[in-house]
Amino acid sequence: MEKNVELLKSLPKVDSILNDDRIKNLNNVPYSLVIGTIREELDSIREGILNGIVNEISTDEIVNNIINSIENKNEMHLKRVINATGTVLHTNLGRACLSKAAVEAVVNTSQNYSNLEFDLEKGERGSRYSHVEKLICKITGAQAAMVVNNNAAAVMLVLSTLCKEKEAIVSRGQLVEVGGSFRIPAVMEQSGAKLMEVGTTNRTHLYDYESAINSNTGVILRVHQSNYKILGFTEEVPIEELKKLGEKYSIPVVEDIGSGIFIDLEKYGFVHEPTVQESILKGIDVVTFSGDKMLGGPQAGIIAGKKQYIDLMKKNQLTRALRVDKMTLAALEATLRLYLDESAAVKEIPCLNMLTMDINEIKKRAHKLSRMLNSRIKNRAKVKVIEDYSQVGGGAMPTTNIKTYSVAVKPLNKLIDNVEYGLRRSKVPIVARINNDMLIFDVRTLFDRDYKTIADTMDKLL
Repeated sequence: MEKNVELLKSLPKVDSILNDDRIKNLNNVPYSLVIGTIREELDSIREGILNGIVNEISTDEIVNNIINSIENKNEMHLKRVINATGTVLHTNLGRACLSKAAVEAVVNTSQNYSNLEFDLEKGERGSRYSHVEKLICKITGAQAAMVVNNNAAAVMLVLSTLCKEKEAIVSRGQLVEVGGSFRIPAVMEQSGAKLMEVGTTNRTHLYDYESAINSNTGVILRVHQSNYKILGFTEEVPIEELKKLGEKYSIPVVEDIGSGIFIDLEKYGFVHEPTVQESILKGIDVVTFSGDKMLGGPQAGIIAGKKQYIDLMKKNQLTRALRVDKMTLAALEATLRLYLDESAAVKEIPCLNMLTMDINEIKKRAHKLSRMLNSRIKNRAKVKVIEDYSQVGGGAMPTTNIKTYSVAVKPLNKLIDNVEYGLRRSKVPIVARINNDMLIFDVRTLFDRDYKTIADTMDKLL
């Protein structure tokens, strides 16, 4: 008991901690945060003393704990993360990284006033969609286009406009669920459209669609199965036949292609995925797709197609609730401009660059990281370059494995789970994979700036 009393008396005062040079030198930290953290730390130690947990006091340790706590509280919660998983469009890690041009456009637009809804030529109110509509039309061949805040919103707006209180015919095999338990049937219900399921999970025929058509049919909806594949005894109606059916009964055909691809990646060794241009060329009335997947831009839902339908959507009151802001439009416009030159798009848009990177270049990058790690931790871990497979991610090409090279690290004196946890909790969090009791760093999804950070962090952790 006497020892507890002595320990309590030896606790440093709040004022003495405030006068410590290390605390004084903290920059850009609110005083309320500093004083609150000091009191929290002292209260915690005081409680520890009374409970017999704390048996000695170090002022230096107290100050260090306070500084660490302040830094943790003062840093942004949404932060940069190093993606070493090899999944290029990692939904949990923010999907597509923006190009340098897109980032510069966002900065320029956000820190200044802009002509967001002002027609500079006419000197009157303008439309925010005008900044990207012509570009989308030029790239895809569509008559008109508009943008909302994500692809689920795009589908909802299309159905709300063309199919409210009417039936939307869709194959059972296309009633997909995407990330976060968002389901196509639920989105359709929120739009006011009535779901008319046809066919079976694995086989749907043209006559299934035609048999379902009636006076209350609003649209024929096709949903691209972007995040899964049905293999074996299957049949799906080609989009061209659905288009002919729609024309026969004067019903618009809507296609949600999910991940918006503008470039045929088959020439880069991938399985063919339908591009937006292909759908427009086939005469689809309305096509919806994402901006932050294969397109490589910001989160957005893009709607392209026939002008008569797009014009109706622009007048829908739901459009205002789903509209995008100036930063999204700036990033999207800059991204779209890169697509005017395919070679520039592949070079400058990070996700396309990562996916199409030459395998020999990837191998060279893996050996670079391996050398950096070996120079720092060779006595504390085994490091080697291994053949591996990357993933596209983002619900695109789910069965496609992309050959890559990774760096495998096996700690000698640390538990692998503890090291992996330490990577995630480091100042710049690093997300890697564990396989066969080794940490796997796939260099496909690493930027040049990430290598030193990984080497420094592993050195510290081991």
